[in-house]
Amino acid sequence: MNSDTKLKFGRKVISVEEARSLLYDYVKHTEIESVPLSCAFGRRLSVDIYADHPVPHFRRSGVDGYAVCSKDIEQASPEDPVVLRVIERIPSGTVPQQTVKSGMTARIMTGAPVPDGADAVVMLEMTDSQQDGGMSYVSIKKNIPAASNITPIAGEIGLGDLLLEQGTQIGPGEAAILATFGYSDVSVYRKPRVAIFSTGSELLNVEELLQPGRIRNSNSYMLAAQVEAAGGSSVIMQALSDDVAQVETALQEALTKVDLVLTSGGVSVGDYDVLVDVFGRFEGKLLFNKVAMRPGTPTSAAVWNNRLLLALSGNPGASFVGFELFAKPLIRAMAGCHSPYPEAITAYLDVDYDKGSAYPRYVRGMTHVENGCLRVKPSGIDKSSIMVSIKNADCLIYLPAGGKGFKRDTNVIIFPIK
Repeated sequence: MNSDTKLKFGRKVISVEEARSLLYDYVKHTEIESVPLSCAFGRRLSVDIYADHPVPHFRRSGVDGYAVCSKDIEQASPEDPVVLRVIERIPSGTVPQQTVKSGMTARIMTGAPVPDGADAVVMLEMTDSQQDGGMSYVSIKKNIPAASNITPIAGEIGLGDLLLEQGTQIGPGEAAILATFGYSDVSVYRKPRVAIFSTGSELLNVEELLQPGRIRNSNSYMLAAQVEAAGGSSVIMQALSDDVAQVETALQEALTKVDLVLTSGGVSVGDYDVLVDVFGRFEGKLLFNKVAMRPGTPTSAAVWNNRLLLALSGNPGASFVGFELFAKPLIRAMAGCHSPYPEAITAYLDVDYDKGSAYPRYVRGMTHVENGCLRVKPSGIDKSSIMVSIKNADCLIYLPAGGKGFKRDTNVIIFPIK
């Protein structure tokens, strides 16, 4: 058996976990860069963030109402309200000018600083305002305890608190914290650059008209969307032909410019599965070329100059699954994520699944909640060549190897992907 034949037919199968481990050995964080906070959504912090001031840094009113001395209103009720003189009005963003003393109150807005002397804020709905002799007064119709409706200094965040850990992905809440503490620019990991190739002389560019026997290159755009969703930066390359030398040159050139190269197609045992031949003459190290999984058994990977090349199956369903299992965690880890693998949760099968398999299956699935239970079913026809089932998938259903299938209501593991 020559080397090319051995690569096609003499492959050693490894588990998904083993394949992930081999890939992870070559993961390196991307460089650190500073970006404007307005452009940082979805990026991962490269440093821990600590509070350099308390929040709030003043006693803050939680409601619109009146700042009072709580002792003044201990006997207040709708039948016997307590009348207080209004000494000032405190909008949000201003500083109180007077001290509230017994018999006095200050009209105050939500978020405004509570004046000295006051130890509670009565909600506006519990009051009636009135004028008398050019003076403003308010009737308080309910007693409230001290500290009511006031957030104390450091009531939310204390000075020196750890706010966000290195590796945290910046979402809406994180962006709010960073803005609160004056981070107009944020130190983050650079987005991993990912080059995407599809192989096959049958592929047309998206804008080209259909031709007999040829199809448009949809996999590259699917993978590009997955890369971006995972936190990477995608570069769609020209589709590769079935010429071994041209493919090898294109891949090695790409590996000098990006953090990860993805290919789709050309990894099976057909006469024109060019990547198998490329791996046979590749100067780098072949990590694996067969994984115990369906779809995507011929998924392969190699490393060249410490840069990873991940070769996915050409069928869209298999390519999609292979990305979620292998490429997505790689991109997340490169971008600083400490837990790059999807969390496994359980759900009940909503339909019978009649396919058994010698290898574990990862079925594109869609979930819903019924009577408080999470249920899952295939998102469409479960064939690796089928594309339309991808759009409705929100998880991968893990079905162990062996047996003749799985019955409805079987408890299964799923991996969320959205």
